[in-house]
Amino acid sequence: MTNQNVVVPNARKGVDITIAMALSKSLFSPVVPKPLPAAPGGYFTISRKMFAKKTETGGKTNSWADSMRDSSPTRVKSTTSLSEIEEKNTWIVNHPSALNMFEQIVNGSKGKQIVMFLDYDGTLSPIVEDPDRAFMTNEMREAVRDVARYFPTAIVTGRCRDKVYSFVRLAGLYYAGSHGMDIKGPSKNCCRNITDYQGVLFQPASEFLPMIDEVYNVLLERTKHIPGARVEDNKFCISVHFRCVEEKMWAALVEQVRSVLKGYPQLRLTQGRKVLEIRPTIKWDKGKALEFLLESLGYANSTDVLPVYIGDDRTDEDAFKVLRNRGQGLGILVSKVPKETNASYSLQEPTEVKDFLRRLVEWKRSTLQGQSRV
Repeated sequence: MTNQNVVVPNARKGVDITIAMALSKSLFSPVVPKPLPAAPGGYFTISRKMFAKKTETGGKTNSWADSMRDSSPTRVKSTTSLSEIEEKNTWIVNHPSALNMFEQIVNGSKGKQIVMFLDYDGTLSPIVEDPDRAFMTNEMREAVRDVARYFPTAIVTGRCRDKVYSFVRLAGLYYAGSHGMDIKGPSKNCCRNITDYQGVLFQPASEFLPMIDEVYNVLLERTKHIPGARVEDNKFCISVHFRCVEEKMWAALVEQVRSVLKGYPQLRLTQGRKVLEIRPTIKWDKGKALEFLLESLGYANSTDVLPVYIGDDRTDEDAFKVLRNRGQGLGILVSKVPKETNASYSLQEPTEVKDFLRRLVEWKRSTLQGQSRV
């Protein structure tokens, strides 16, 4: 066993704390991945559980309910145990704040084109009970707008593309809805500073639309007796929200959803943050969408690009994993609690995402101003 003393900034008390960590057997111990060029000091990942395997093979209803419970805390604890504090501190060491590490991040981006990928719910907007009211603040919209002026920027979400566009209302972005199964890019005249943007419309799951529409209507009927359950049509996928469902009813909700899907083997069930999601079985996810967009921008095989993906959900892990495997790019997880993740950095909430985006814009402006003086 190897003990290491690590100094970590304590944001609450404004002091440094020294944590003695036993790194060999802890759940949050780092493995040794390929180093990330843009993140000095390397980055750490955590071995992911076999959640994906369970979802693909259709585990028992109780297993689904247990997974929903584990990933969906219903309340904030009033007290925190010493072990939980140590666990969180260890996690922060392995996934430091992107704000605290900002200088290292931008120093590692020199000579590279930054491309921004942003989840929506829980990243640009807070998680709310009514998904139709997941509005972003005007300050966040301004931050995203300013980022898009300097860097190609995409919103990658499980939401319907038209729905998320109605929230964001910015024309100069790429929008990848339905977990990347519905992608559209801005026209050139929307992007004064990025001359090689092309309008893109990509829908790899179009043939599934009639089936998804049929399942959506069946689920509306089958779940209406479960108080708080909400079925959302996201065009190429369906979201069954259980945020407002009493925990004792989660197993019944899962059973209803799984019973419907028995008649549709071409659709699969996955889980997100307080939501069950039904998608086509095609090999397409947010990671594939990231790769597609990089290729559309001409950066598929470029070493002069730095993709930055910010997200908070299980579904964003597909994109984090792509960046890890590329050995190129930054994954930033938005979370207040330790989570298993392939991301290299963290932010706690959407307000910190806004602060990070603003700092990125300020850094870019100062860089351009310095170049103009030379």
